[in-house]
Amino acid sequence: MKIYPSLISADILNLRSVIKTLDSHCDGYHIDVMDDHFVSNLTWGPAFVEAIVSETKLPIHMHLMVDNPEKWVGRVGLRDKDFFIFHHEVVSDALKILNNLKDFKHKVGVAINPETPVEDIFSYLDKLDYVLIMSVKPGFSGQKFMPEVLEKVRVLVDHRESKSLNFIVGMDGGIGLSNVKLLADAGVDEVGVASAVFSDGDPVRALGELYETRIHR
Repeated sequence: MKIYPSLISADILNLRSVIKTLDSHCDGYHIDVMDDHFVSNLTWGPAFVEAIVSETKLPIHMHLMVDNPEKWVGRVGLRDKDFFIFHHEVVSDALKILNNLKDFKHKVGVAINPETPVEDIFSYLDKLDYVLIMSVKPGFSGQKFMPEVLEKVRVLVDHRESKSLNFIVGMDGGIGLSNVKLLADAGVDEVGVASAVFSDGDPVRALGELYETRIHR
C-alpha cells in the first residue's frame, strides 16, 4: 500500500522545502482543493496546484472537493503519472466530465463520501483509473476514521476482480498508526495521510513509522 502525504497539513509557507525533504520518503502527494461551497473550507487555486506539481517528479493526487470540477479541466498541467479526482456527489453526468477529460494525458478518478453507496459509481467504473473512498466527512483534516467504509473496499476489490478492471482503490481521512495496517490488509492500494504525517514536526520519522506499521503491526 502506497502512502501519499496530504499537503493540506504541511507547513504551507515552506512547501518547497517540505517537498524536497519528503520526496525520497513517500510515494507521491495528495492535494486537497476546496472551494468553500461543496465543503466549508477554502484551499488552493489552479496556479498554486501547478506550482506544487512542478516541484516534484512524484505522482500527484489532485482531489477536487469543489462544486464544479468541470471548470478545472485543463487548468493544471498534470502529467501522465498524476490523477484528476472529482467527487461523484457534485456531478449530474459523470460520463460527460469523463469525456471532457479523455484527451488529457493524466489519469482520472472519482471520490465518494462516507454516506455514498459504492454501487452508485458502478455504471462508469470501467472508465476510471482511481476510486477514492472518503473515510471522514470531507473538508477538514484531523477527523476520526469511520471504520464502516471498509465494506466499500471489499465490494470494490471483488468487483474489480470479477470484471477484470484495473482501477486503484484509495482512501483518505483519519488514517494513522492505529489503522494503516488494517487498510493495507483490507486491500486499499493507496492512502492520503495528513495529520499523522505532519502533526509532530518530524514528517520523515512519521512516514517511516507508517510504512513500517503498514507491514508489521
